[in-house]
Amino acid sequence: MTTANENFADLLEESLSHSEGFQGSVLPGAVVAVTSDSVLIDVGLKSEGRIPLKEFRSAGDEGEIKAGDIIDVFVERYEDRDGIVVLSREKARREESWRDLEKSFAAAERVSGTIFGRVKGGFTVDLNGAVAFLPGSQVDIRPVRDVGPLMGTPQPFQILKMDRARGNIVVSRRAVLEETRAAERSELVSNLEEGQVLDGVVKNITDYGAFVDLGGVDGLLHVTDIAWRRINHPSEVLTIGQTVKVQVIRFNPENQRISLGMKQLESDPWDGVDVKYPVEGRFTGRVTNITDYGAFVELEPGVEGLVHVSEMSWTKKNVHPGKIVSTSQEVEVMVLDVDATRRRISLGLKQCMANPWESFMDRFPVDAVIEGEIKNITEFGLFIGLTDDIDGMVHMSDIAWGKSGEEAIAEFKKGEIVKAKVLEVDVDKGRISLGIKQLSEDPFAGAMSEVKKGEVVTCTIAKVLDNGIEVMVNDSIPGFIRKADLARERSEQRPDRFAEGEKVDAKVTQIDAKTRRLTLSVKAREIEEEKKAMAKYGSSDSGASLGDILGAALQEAKEKATDEGEEKPKKKAAAKKTKAAAEESEADDDAGEEKPKKKAAAKKTKAAAEESEEGDA
Repeated sequence: MTTANENFADLLEESLSHSEGFQGSVLPGAVVAVTSDSVLIDVGLKSEGRIPLKEFRSAGDEGEIKAGDIIDVFVERYEDRDGIVVLSREKARREESWRDLEKSFAAAERVSGTIFGRVKGGFTVDLNGAVAFLPGSQVDIRPVRDVGPLMGTPQPFQILKMDRARGNIVVSRRAVLEETRAAERSELVSNLEEGQVLDGVVKNITDYGAFVDLGGVDGLLHVTDIAWRRINHPSEVLTIGQTVKVQVIRFNPENQRISLGMKQLESDPWDGVDVKYPVEGRFTGRVTNITDYGAFVELEPGVEGLVHVSEMSWTKKNVHPGKIVSTSQEVEVMVLDVDATRRRISLGLKQCMANPWESFMDRFPVDAVIEGEIKNITEFGLFIGLTDDIDGMVHMSDIAWGKSGEEAIAEFKKGEIVKAKVLEVDVDKGRISLGIKQLSEDPFAGAMSEVKKGEVVTCTIAKVLDNGIEVMVNDSIPGFIRKADLARERSEQRPDRFAEGEKVDAKVTQIDAKTRRLTLSVKAREIEEEKKAMAKYGSSDSGASLGDILGAALQEAKEKATDEGEEKPKKKAAAKKTKAAAEESEADDDAGEEKPKKKAAAKKTKAAAEESEEGDA
């Protein structure tokens, strides 16, 4: 009996040791029964094993498990010598997946998996039971902001690393996309040609444009080729990840640079622009951009015109355009010029407003009297405010009669209210000329009308200068006698011979109405009087000597002075004149014939003149 028991114990030990050899392995098992919370499975060992029903639910086998099914299970351990076996369906699937994944990793083949969770630095992927790690940098070729659409969707992955001992698997979705992208790129580039229309995805946005992914190859969409209208930055129209339709504008096969365009897929708004926007036509537009030299106005999407700063206001000069209009402002403009070839339209803003110069001229024609405030005083005149926008100028020569510009300007102050007469309105140049002195009569007009050129007048010496003397005619008209015109004799042409307040007779040689001055000459008067004496009393050719002629002239002058009660200064002047003529004749006779006779006559005349002069004294 003892021997039999020992034999049974050995057999049991052998059986258990044989069963323990299956621990940690995957065995096929038959489903014996399915309960509400577990599945009873026979794997050919001494007892059946139980697997929680939830493991089948996670594996997706809940609706298919029934008695008699053969499934693979993982033998984890024996509970005790009674032979209770702990099985796992989930670990069986994992072991099966590991075997398949190792084969795929060795062959560098892709595997299918599903992203089901997010962990630090990446995501977890279910590879048919095996859990793998997907780094965030390996999700896509470009950064993905929202991974939601990828969750729960079976996708291909490339195994980068496997460590069965640690149970680590690292996979990459990006490697699969790059491989696919390279194949698509080669096919796309080989078939790419200018003018081709493609669908792309905006990959990146810069200040100068956007890079569009055409499916394996990128192309540049420049900011000027996005739309016909002005775009300051591509982000105004495009967003990263946006799908767009583009046209290949240029393609260089050598460096594989591709230039793309979006506006080329639309009709050119500049076609027929000269018909749509005729010269002098008025249109409403929107200010899109303001520069130092003007403002750009959009007439329609893609068609802009420039309003130059000189065409923005009738009155505001040297003002920045930003102080007249603002961005996005709706304005009315007039078309000034259209150049469809160069895609340029010149616009005017002020042409749609009333011209203040024309309005002023309608209200205040020439010779009208206006009243205004002195806005500014300059060295050349006064500026008078006429309206809120325009000023008129009174030149210094039009301020006062008979005064210099500086003297006249000094009599006015800024802010003073004055009256003036409109002299001229220049609409083209935007100038209004005014006059203050024109409000009163010219005090010199009557005096000037009484004086004629060639007339001998009596002057009063006002000032003695080195180059002549200033005189006053009729106590109201200024005149000037040059040094060379002070006497016929060069020796007498000295300004110091005269004194202020003295009177002198002179001949008017020039009348300058602009400067309101006379030019006179004592020399011209003396020459004229001599000619008259020669013509009246004879000449040396008729047999009369110069002394006789001058003596007769002197005698007549004395008699006339006596008869008319002429004053002594005039007598003295006549005597001096006769004496001078006698001396001149005496000098001339020294060189001619009959010198003794003529010289005696001249001396006689000279003596008579001296006698007359002494008598006058």
